[in-house]
Amino acid sequence: MNLAIDQRRNQDEVLASGEFPLTRRDLTEIAAMIYSDAGIALNESKASLVYSRLSKHIRQLGLKTFREYCQLVASPAGSDARREMLSFLTTNFTRFFRENHHFEHLRAEVLPAMVQRLKAGGRARIWSAASSDGQEPYSIALTALSVCPNIADYDFRILATDIDPKILAAARLGAYDVAALESVSPQMRKQYFQTVSVDGRQKHQVVDAVKRLITFNELNLMAAWPFKGKFDVIFCRNVVIYFDEPTQMRIWSRFADLLPVGGMLYIGHSERVSGDAKAAFDNTGITTYRYNGRSGGKV
Repeated sequence: MNLAIDQRRNQDEVLASGEFPLTRRDLTEIAAMIYSDAGIALNESKASLVYSRLSKHIRQLGLKTFREYCQLVASPAGSDARREMLSFLTTNFTRFFRENHHFEHLRAEVLPAMVQRLKAGGRARIWSAASSDGQEPYSIALTALSVCPNIADYDFRILATDIDPKILAAARLGAYDVAALESVSPQMRKQYFQTVSVDGRQKHQVVDAVKRLITFNELNLMAAWPFKGKFDVIFCRNVVIYFDEPTQMRIWSRFADLLPVGGMLYIGHSERVSGDAKAAFDNTGITTYRYNGRSGGKV
């Protein structure tokens, strides 16, 4: 009996206090849902982050406790709120030409041969697998245009995907504060951005000539991938750090299955390819990997 009481007290322990105290039980249930939905691993060290990001959502929904919130998002009636929870808990930090060595490598080592193939009637596909608000895929497009200004005339496409439909809407709009363009060259700003007003604020919007190169789609990396062909290049940067090791290894193997021999994978600065897929990639630079075809992954 005492053991049962101790276990209940342990579950009721408050991990983050405030307007809506967050208990261990609440965090455990939220962590299980976010892991099931998106592969993101949360532990008790993230209690304050979970509290700060979800308390506003609880207030918006007119709920009074995290317990009510957990019950709602776990129910069929709370499916929309559960999607909102995912949006609140996913991290969307990005910037133009972030980790610029990847774009320099793409420009100097990958795109010249790709453009030759395009001009000979071939095709080329690049995937930005966690596109956030669009700054990564737009950086890819700008890099491609710097090598081949008329690349839109060929069979060249960039697929940009993200799990968060709200952030994808911002990506499709492609309008940014001037501070976001600090890493974009003055020449590119002048040629590929236009000044617009969004909700009464001045923004700098990517022009249609760049947007036409990109297709934005919602995609959960944990779900099935509806791809028929392979990608020449995959960007998936600063994403798998939020996954546990088994999930990371599965993602690397699935990427291997989508790359031709010589295809490139660019990952985040604190990430490393691991598991069975490791032998399938040659590390050719800082977090830059080339698929060698020696062994593939299994979905």
